[in-house]
Amino acid sequence: MMKFKLLFIVLLCCLSLSISAQLTYGTTGLLHAPSAEMQPDKTFMVGGNFMNKELTPPTWYYHTYNYFLNITIFPWMEVAYTCTLFKAEALGLKPYGYSGFTNQDRYFSLRLRALKEGQFWEYMPAVVVGTSDPFTSSGGGVISSTEGNGYYSRFYIAASKHVPIVGKEEIGVHLSYLYNDRKEYKLNGFALGVTYNPSFHPQLRLIAEYDSKDFALGATYLLFNHFHIQVQMQKMQYFSGGLTYQLRLK
Repeated sequence: MMKFKLLFIVLLCCLSLSISAQLTYGTTGLLHAPSAEMQPDKTFMVGGNFMNKELTPPTWYYHTYNYFLNITIFPWMEVAYTCTLFKAEALGLKPYGYSGFTNQDRYFSLRLRALKEGQFWEYMPAVVVGTSDPFTSSGGGVISSTEGNGYYSRFYIAASKHVPIVGKEEIGVHLSYLYNDRKEYKLNGFALGVTYNPSFHPQLRLIAEYDSKDFALGATYLLFNHFHIQVQMQKMQYFSGGLTYQLRLK
């Protein structure tokens, strides 16, 4: 009974902070930048995020929300489906009696692990190639369109390595290169992140990153082995965050 009360209190706190999910793209990664870490085989995740307008493409000139489904089909492949909400006012639907969030942008993400950490030699990093929102319907199914739909388009290669520091402690170092052909939301260049899970409380993870555009600080927390809470400060001042439920399927 006490566990259910604690869970209710945590969820209530999250809602009061306008939180609503885990990772901004609905995939495994850092805050907004990719990593080469993978979920265990047959991991299922469902969640949503509150997204500050500073974190989104310029099409969203207002704060918004997204929600997603994610499954790691094999140890080396992860697939996600993400929806980001549009406001009726932004779509010109207010004269027709609509208001608030009335539509959504949808896209798929795919991550493929090419190398496992330490696979061939001790210091080998994990390597993942991935994409989010690779196609746009506005261009007749064009890959990486410069405009129109495909707002969250990105292609990347990421490497991750966990390095021991003091005693049982270690940090994760993550380097990636991102590319898209968007005119209004370019993510072209290197991204870098550092993660730290304290050995005395491994459910907590601290994250610092540069996503090829902005710097951000944040943290994630795994509650009851199923609820994954994430908070971040984009450009060190704009809050976004979310909540995800994860389940290991047998």
